[in-house]
Amino acid sequence: MSKAEIAFAQVSAIESVYRERDWAFARERAAGINAHWTSLCAQKPSLFDGRVLLMDAWRIEDGVFHTQHFSADFRAFVALRDFGFPDAGVRNCFAAAALVSSDGAFVLGEMGAHTANAGRIYFPCGTPDMGDVRKTSIGFSVDLAGSVLRELEEETGLTRDEVSVDPGWTLVFEGPRVACMQIVRSGLSADALIARIEDFLRNQKEPEFVALHVARKLEDLKPDAMPGFTRAFLTRMLSAHQPG
Repeated sequence: MSKAEIAFAQVSAIESVYRERDWAFARERAAGINAHWTSLCAQKPSLFDGRVLLMDAWRIEDGVFHTQHFSADFRAFVALRDFGFPDAGVRNCFAAAALVSSDGAFVLGEMGAHTANAGRIYFPCGTPDMGDVRKTSIGFSVDLAGSVLRELEEETGLTRDEVSVDPGWTLVFEGPRVACMQIVRSGLSADALIARIEDFLRNQKEPEFVALHVARKLEDLKPDAMPGFTRAFLTRMLSAHQPG
């Protein structure tokens, strides 16, 4: 897949709905999807085939990002990604906690070898799943704001009581990926925050993060390991605070 262009949008809120549907890609290419999954699991036996949420409609209106999601097996999503996103009507829309220390450093993690994104450096994030679906009076919604804090706690051990969340979102569009970035602030310095998270990781049997990375300036970015949306977001944020 060719390198995707990056686009940004600032929104005050995200409103997401969940609607089940038939997904032709998963049905028509089931044999190839299953074979691909079998091959991946032979290399990474701890991969789990749960249900994840993918986006099939969206719009920005009056400063609000409106999205629509359906559920699919994780194996089908991974195949969609690894096959180059052949279904152009489906996107991977996810929320990420852009974690910032009290002294202004961004803190990210390197994914473990057992994960589907081994070696890549991300903010705490993840494709939303059925645990993010909420029943409402008019149907079902997807709680992407809740997903930010859930992923943060699962991957770093930081709870919602230990951080504050800035209002609004930065959306980073990178081809079939839409990263919904929300600034999450810790009251700890970068050194103390790293120590706090590392202590949590040491006590996990199979942590998603195996190393932590700090970004204070543009030179701290790692182009070979950071996905495009992460580099683009950090470049935007760090450039705004660097002289010149």
